Amino acid sequence: MDTTTLAAFLAVDLLLVFTPGADWAYAISAGLRGRSVTPAVTGLIAGHAAYALVAVAGLAVIVASSPTALTALTVAGAAYLLWLGWGVLRRPAAPAAQAESAEASRLQVMLKGFGISGLNPKALLLYFSLFPQFIDPATGWPVAAQTGLLSTVHLTACAVVYLSVGVMAAKLLSARPSAARAVTRASGAMMITIGAFLLVERLAA
Repeated sequence: MDTTTLAAFLAVDLLLVFTPGADWAYAISAGLRGRSVTPAVTGLIAGHAAYALVAVAGLAVIVASSPTALTALTVAGAAYLLWLGWGVLRRPAAPAAQAESAEASRLQVMLKGFGISGLNPKALLLYFSLFPQFIDPATGWPVAAQTGLLSTVHLTACAVVYLSVGVMAAKLLSARPSAARAVTRASGAMMITIGAFLLVERLAA
């Protein structure tokens, strides 16, 4: 795989990673509620890594070619986004809630992050729709190796961006409770909007 293709993929991938969504909302929430955003981001990256393993194994092509399987996964992800968004609107994260977050173990925080990214339709569509456009069997690289390289680039970008978002939320919003609640409510509304759009689009297809 040549550097031009890799650079083009990174540019497109960063545009998607920088687009606020469920992952961003969870990273922001972790920054406001917890002492460290690392467990939350680790869970988010683990969810993306699960998709990466599926893609490397070649199952992504099989699922993408099956309308029923793709519909089921997209609907499940959209419904999960609706549920998460409603929960954020009901109980927006705020610096005052940091003590409450101590009750949740690091493992629970990681598992929730895994569920958020693992059922995120954006991650699903990224691997099933975007990756094939940058994979060329004629280059001499095995398809699995190319997929693995693109996955590594994507996971690295996600880790850097999500950690930055969580840390910035902790530093910039921790002293501004009203701003923190406004940001998390906006994230919740965005999750509901994205979930509803994907649900309607998939069911109407």
